[in-house]
Amino acid sequence: MKLRVGIVGLGDAWESRHRHALRALSDRFEIRAICCEVAHLAEQAAKDFRAEEMDGFRALCARSDIDVVMILSPAWYGTLPILAACDHGKSVYCGAALDIDSPEEASMLKKRVEEAGIAFMAEFPRRLAPATLRLKELIATRLGKPRLIFCHRRSSVEPAGANRKPMRHCPTMGREMIEQVDWCRYVAGLEPTSVVGIRHSLTGQPDGDDYQMMSLDFSPHGQVGAGPVAQISCGRYFPSSWPEAVSFRTPAALQVCCERGMAFIDLPSSLTWFDEAGRHLESLDSERPVGEHLLMQFYRSVTSLLRKVNDLEDAYRALSVVIAARESYYLGKRMVLPNFVEEAK
Repeated sequence: MKLRVGIVGLGDAWESRHRHALRALSDRFEIRAICCEVAHLAEQAAKDFRAEEMDGFRALCARSDIDVVMILSPAWYGTLPILAACDHGKSVYCGAALDIDSPEEASMLKKRVEEAGIAFMAEFPRRLAPATLRLKELIATRLGKPRLIFCHRRSSVEPAGANRKPMRHCPTMGREMIEQVDWCRYVAGLEPTSVVGIRHSLTGQPDGDDYQMMSLDFSPHGQVGAGPVAQISCGRYFPSSWPEAVSFRTPAALQVCCERGMAFIDLPSSLTWFDEAGRHLESLDSERPVGEHLLMQFYRSVTSLLRKVNDLEDAYRALSVVIAARESYYLGKRMVLPNFVEEAK
């Protein structure tokens, strides 16, 4: 069974992940239509996959020959393509940041997806990275439960210019923080109970912050500091014209201090861990690239007779944490997070 695909937006990962994965899984996915705010990218991709180029996402979602909608780039339209897909009963693969400002808006989106009864998957590639899967094995067998988690991302930023369009929040930064929150939740195997957020905006940058940080506490409610803590940060303060500075002493993507050892991850497949026996180096390979694993997971979710809600819940929880961290910054206080475990019951 082939799923007929409509694509909305072609983001930074199109060439590096999505295009190759869709090619490799052409027996499962058939691209019928493409809509992108950059006309020449849409034209090239449509020609490449023998698909139809379309002007708007609403018309794309309304097509009768489309089964699923893949949203692969953040743009001005925010959550509107997801809502349009819900209106027409089309399952959604979301590979873009969600520009959502409030818990109420996040809750509304979750409710719309649930009412539509569609399959929804947020793209969290760090979960399926070979190094992450191996780390989970080590936590269960050798290292013990995580106590401290440090998750960092450092990248460059284009200089402000007349041709750049201002946005309410930087999609890249928002996307990074949501992915890192989900990554830490997955590694910890727990739900965070409170968060403290810090932000810094560089004057002259029209598209958002140059640094964001949050401290996630996984302790039982009312016992701050008694359980695991995760520090998450994302910085874009190096000009893109300084490539050597960006790569200088790059921090590990993930550092975990456990009960009986420590581990360092460099994505996608490098893992270094320490215990009483000393240092262990592992270079891990996967039979398939992460992009293909993600699409296969989405395919099974759409074609399964049982509707999966875990993907929607994971996306909603990670988004809720990022929104709470933003509120923490503005209010200057620690924010208590919803008890997701109790809500699920």
